[in-house]
Amino acid sequence: MSFDSHHLLLVFTAYIVGAASPGPSNMRIMGVAMHQGRQPALLLAAGVISGSFFWGSMAATGVSAILAQYAQALGVLKVVGGGYLLFLAFKAGRSALTSDEHLGKGIAAAPRVSGFSLYQRGLLMHLTNPKALLGWIATMTLGLGPEATPTTVVIILAGCAMLSVTIFCGYAIVFSTEPMIRGYRRARRYIEGTLAIVFGAAGIKLLASRT
Repeated sequence: MSFDSHHLLLVFTAYIVGAASPGPSNMRIMGVAMHQGRQPALLLAAGVISGSFFWGSMAATGVSAILAQYAQALGVLKVVGGGYLLFLAFKAGRSALTSDEHLGKGIAAAPRVSGFSLYQRGLLMHLTNPKALLGWIATMTLGLGPEATPTTVVIILAGCAMLSVTIFCGYAIVFSTEPMIRGYRRARRYIEGTLAIVFGAAGIKLLASRT
């Protein structure tokens, strides 16, 4: 039991550090929360969480370990994921260069994005991110040793699922508060510029990486 407890603590710590650290998904949730409000950010977060559940289940069943052996499959994910991140970088950069007046007019004239579309965006972002897949492989490798039991697998998945909901929804809730929204309005261009840099760097890194 001590073996399992030690590894459970290790895997949960590793997951918290990886999931809560700044990255494309978290930055996107933060941006939507500050710009569009809590409900849209929670819908986006729900898509990210679903993608995380998918990769977690794949890792737990060993399918992701098999997928990791095929460079072509990971290569396709990297191209799709890198292209999507560059698209997000372009949108954030364009927003950063747009004046508040023009942005307000554009938002008023833009068609309303449905909840399902926001969910799809979050899901697509996480499913096409090879780092999410590889992160889950590393997480499950930490938690599942030769002595691991099916109960250990269930506990790890359930624990990481709860942490995922807490972390991603927490970003949506915290960054949709009035102080954060006021701060966003004052520093919108700087925030969008930062988003563009983060998404662009992540996209280029994915497209340029070999492994």
